[in-house]
Amino acid sequence: MRPESDEAAPAGPRPPTGTRVPGGRRGAPAHPGRRGARFTDPRTYVRAVGVVLLLAFPFYLDRFWLQAGLFAMAAAIGAIGINLLTGATGQLSMGHAFFLAVGAYGYCVFAADGGHGLTGFGLPTWLAAVLAVLVAGVAGGLFSPISGRLSGAYLGIATLALVFIGQHVMFNAHDLTGGANGRDVPALNLFGLTFDDRELVVADVPFGSAEKLWYAGLLALLVGALFARGVLRGRPGRAMNAIRDHRIAAGVLGVPVARHRAAVFVLSSMYAGLAGVLLALVFQRTVPDYFGITLSLDYLAMIVIGGLGSVSGAVAGAVFVSLLPQLLTRYSDALPFISAPGTGGIAPGEAARYLYGAAVVLVVLFLPGGLARVAARRRVRTEPGEQ
Repeated sequence: MRPESDEAAPAGPRPPTGTRVPGGRRGAPAHPGRRGARFTDPRTYVRAVGVVLLLAFPFYLDRFWLQAGLFAMAAAIGAIGINLLTGATGQLSMGHAFFLAVGAYGYCVFAADGGHGLTGFGLPTWLAAVLAVLVAGVAGGLFSPISGRLSGAYLGIATLALVFIGQHVMFNAHDLTGGANGRDVPALNLFGLTFDDRELVVADVPFGSAEKLWYAGLLALLVGALFARGVLRGRPGRAMNAIRDHRIAAGVLGVPVARHRAAVFVLSSMYAGLAGVLLALVFQRTVPDYFGITLSLDYLAMIVIGGLGSVSGAVAGAVFVSLLPQLLTRYSDALPFISAPGTGGIAPGEAARYLYGAAVVLVVLFLPGGLARVAARRRVRTEPGEQ
């Protein structure tokens, strides 16, 4: 039997699927089983299990693994930012480390109380984190007129100069950075909870700084990834891809090329600033040596391995590049040809760069889309065909 609404419907051809009819009704959805299929899709359950595991890790993992995960989260946030700039818009940047340093040291300056000859404003730490991200964006905005006029290798060389300028400032501006020895990082305080090593017992598990920061890092990564995904899927993302593929044609079609490129540079700098703040909180001390050209090259390797223009690819590449040296260090005694630094063998950090350098070459030659392309192919194969 038909429902009453169908019986009362006038005779005649039905409206096309998914179209609006007089009176505000729509036709039947294009895929009536799509909503129910979401609950039978194995990927839904895999994602749910992944979320549960990420939330449960601080209760079961030791400090080493939690810190490694936090480094991966910070790297993923920074990689998303540079992927918006390089992967989606086609602007080569080799100065990402500079903006991470601005975020890290900016947080220290705003949050610290001063003393020992160091500058500090003593602001609430949550406000200091927000201001550090904004200052990183301002630094990107000051450079954006240059990024709007240059492209390709010329832009890469110009951004590389930022790293050398930043290194000079960090080593010599002792009042701001503490010089070569760096400066301590004030612990984050949010809603009355201090993210330091003072233990907080949760379900009979002592929570130190790593356990507390784990959830703050997860939240920052989630918000950053969702925002970047929305940007790429919307009108700004289409404009960015048009600029990347053919800048002149995009301008002819009415895309304000210079304005979009400047805006993306500012947004990418803010992502780097947020990553710098998280790194500073995990390290608990900032040192200039960390924010060098090697760090910028690491971020380029992350987005190439993960997949240019893909948020999930940026996260995957960041996890691979950031965890590899730590895993090699952890298990150096059990691995051939790898030994502790200064013992005559290949150091774990050096071996890690060899490995992900080889990974970059293999991806460029045989898998141009990176790890994200592999996941996309698997998804296409598992989804049923549509008319």
